[in-house]
Amino acid sequence: MQPVGKVLLRFAPSPTGALHLGGLRTALYNHLFAKKHGGQWILRIEDTDATRTVPGAVDGIREALEWAGLNYDYGPGKGGPHSPYFQQSERLDLYHSYAQKLLDNGHAYRCFCSPDRLVETRERLARSGSYSTYDKACLHLTEEEVYRRLRAGEKSIIRMNDSRLPDRSTPPDLVFGPLKDSHASLPTDPVLLKSDLFPTYHLASVVDDHEMGITQVVRGEEWLPSLSLHLDLYACLSLRPPQFAHLPILLNPDGSKMSKRKGDVNVLEFKRRGWEPVAILNWLALAGWGIPQDDAQSSSDSGVGAKQAPDSTTLMTLEQMIKEFELSSLTHRRTVLDPVKLQYLNKHHLMNSMTMDDSLTALAEKRSQYTSTKYIKDVIIALQGRLTNLHELPVLAPYFFVDPDFTSDEARALYEPLPREQYAVSNLKERLAAETGSWGSLDLTSIIREEARKTGLPSKQYMTIMRHALSGMKTGPGIGDMLRVLGRDRAIARLANTPTQQ
Repeated sequence: MQPVGKVLLRFAPSPTGALHLGGLRTALYNHLFAKKHGGQWILRIEDTDATRTVPGAVDGIREALEWAGLNYDYGPGKGGPHSPYFQQSERLDLYHSYAQKLLDNGHAYRCFCSPDRLVETRERLARSGSYSTYDKACLHLTEEEVYRRLRAGEKSIIRMNDSRLPDRSTPPDLVFGPLKDSHASLPTDPVLLKSDLFPTYHLASVVDDHEMGITQVVRGEEWLPSLSLHLDLYACLSLRPPQFAHLPILLNPDGSKMSKRKGDVNVLEFKRRGWEPVAILNWLALAGWGIPQDDAQSSSDSGVGAKQAPDSTTLMTLEQMIKEFELSSLTHRRTVLDPVKLQYLNKHHLMNSMTMDDSLTALAEKRSQYTSTKYIKDVIIALQGRLTNLHELPVLAPYFFVDPDFTSDEARALYEPLPREQYAVSNLKERLAAETGSWGSLDLTSIIREEARKTGLPSKQYMTIMRHALSGMKTGPGIGDMLRVLGRDRAIARLANTPTQQ
């Protein structure tokens, strides 16, 4: 379904902890949809529950989005026409005015029941087999009684009157298509304004989305049960609702629901562990982006057009994601986030970066704490095709940074079967020392082959000796590449400090 007119979306996390992968995917899909349709998106912090706010959470969310390359158009730190985009406490008067409209038109009422009475009421109704969660005791209070109790300083909440709802339709979801009514899952007469005068998320999100001109709401599937309440609020306030798109939930590898409190899903932890942001976005974008044929037919029948989606390991830049993205191509099923696919995507994004000097320099600068940026670039190129994550550099190829440890189990196992009398490295050492050309211009591969022939050793055995002498490890780049990265002086020094021949 092609949006009509200006497109404005919002990503609205709560500041109750670090941004996790599921939240980042929601932000990504908002970004993709907005940019594909020439629109904008807002970062809006939903802090209606001050008791659960975690200090520093907003800064962490902003840092994670910036690292991922998802640049919101309006929000904390940027401002915009509807600031502030956090601290909903600064907009309490706005929510109160909308709550008063609902009171005035009879779609809401004040409830003075104490917390203890509410608990007792819920338990009594449950024991009786009722699905209700409240007995509407305060619904029929007279205006005089409400006024008297407010004058007396009694605390109250404002509830929606679900027995007096206007007729309305339920538009098809942009992902799930036609939806069943979910009123049965809602509490009786849901609370809209709490006794601390803060709105519940439901009232605040509807008011903010309307006031900010949000045209599409792209959010997690967990909000589907609340959709009926939100549409009711729009109808009670005579407001036009935005289009809704609900994203199927991401699952941890063990099949559990992804959340801030379970699993290793903190976005900034992936940053610290050296994953490439474009690979993370690629991984998240394709998690559930791939609608099966039967689902495609169902979506087509419902009027929600489906489009052939990329394979779950297709390498994509953010620009390519924007171009190809279609909400209608999302599967309706929950999707397991497979870490093996991230390894594949990260490895190949690194390989692509190696073909572009600017990208390679940026990669090297991330790890320049080990040595110079130029040297790191040479190491990355030498390890091309072997490197999955830049954090692997000192583990995958420690010999580029420190001298080989010939006492390690791996070095001993490599050395043990080699014939001691033929552990020949001195010829190559002397040949390299005698070469007068610049190191970068030498055909090191040819030099190694020539020296190998002089020894009379089988090529494989000679290369194993050189690999042990230079790295102490069984695997790695070719010997020529290894020599080139090490440089003349270090290469000669390595060959001069091999284990004593026996």
